[in-house]
Amino acid sequence: MEDFTFTDAILQDYKAGMGAMSEKIPNVLKSFNTFSEACFEEGEISQKQKHLIALAVSVYAHSEYCIIYHTKGCVDSGCSSMEILEAISIAAALGGGSALSQAVTLVMQTMDDLQEDPNPIQ
Repeated sequence: MEDFTFTDAILQDYKAGMGAMSEKIPNVLKSFNTFSEACFEEGEISQKQKHLIALAVSVYAHSEYCIIYHTKGCVDSGCSSMEILEAISIAAALGGGSALSQAVTLVMQTMDDLQEDPNPIQ
């Protein structure tokens, strides 16, 4: 008997949810699935690269089901561990850069605007 993993459980949960929702709004789910499948077709960007992109976006967006789904997609399409780690490193850099850009602009400006100190942050 094969072990039933955490990943198997999550993917089964996702498939069950998609099945239940497709019974309620079949046209929406069918359209979504058709669109998604078209996005992942082999093209100028390979399926392997598309899964790496999708994984990085999923990590950046904190989308747990997508992280698991696209990690599996990466593995299934032949990505190495290092390719996966490099892709998520890009997501981490973008996430850190995004946080830092907000901090050095919005937070700093708001602090300056609200500062009662005659010597504002510079």
